[in-house]
Amino acid sequence: MRIENSFIPVRGVGETTERRLWRAGVTHWDDFDGAHVGETTADRIDSFIGEARSRLRSGDARYFGETFPSGERWRLYENFRDSTCFFDIETTGLSPETDEVTTVSFHQDGETTTLVAGDNLTSGSLAEQFGKADLVATFNGKRFDVPFLESNFDVSVDVPHIDLLYPCRRLDLTGGLKRVEGEVGIERDRPDLSGRDAVRLWHEYERGDDAALDTLVSYNREDAVNLRTLLDEVTGRLHRSVFESLPE
Repeated sequence: MRIENSFIPVRGVGETTERRLWRAGVTHWDDFDGAHVGETTADRIDSFIGEARSRLRSGDARYFGETFPSGERWRLYENFRDSTCFFDIETTGLSPETDEVTTVSFHQDGETTTLVAGDNLTSGSLAEQFGKADLVATFNGKRFDVPFLESNFDVSVDVPHIDLLYPCRRLDLTGGLKRVEGEVGIERDRPDLSGRDAVRLWHEYERGDDAALDTLVSYNREDAVNLRTLLDEVTGRLHRSVFESLPE
């Protein structure tokens, strides 16, 4: 599903009205002719389409992040696929105020980068990675990854954000990332590690075990890479359930 299929950002257009338009054959901005809605709503839709076309041509993902309801931001992905940054962090614990970020992995447009505390994990390197992205995607990142980064570093993650935890729940895919991956058939190259293992590996590295860091980085990178596979799967399922499977 693409942004151009959407009317829900328009004030006064909810899920019911949008689906009514789709059922009437108005499945793209190009199809809208003012019919099937009231005059005021039609004027708002026309105004939105005019502004949105211009914003889309200029690649203004932030505009759509602000205008789409948070639960519908998954619709931005198809338009900004190549400039979506998938990221995941590892930490020494669960508190952004008292614990530290150890590694951060970013996956964008087929490339994966990992930043490591005490080496290249800095506010500047984080800002550089986020500066390349039009859209970011995480799993539970709104409550975990983003608060950690903003607390530990002088950085603001203000890029439009798809937190996969919520669209997964919409599809009855519940639990942590590894469980959800298993439910949709995503396989991992290495045995599963837990957050507790990640803490242990970091402390082993601090005591001089470089192999422990290699394992931690590999685990962290796989999390970030698998987020893309998961988002591809989730947006495909939502497209089919929301857009293709319209009730008569």
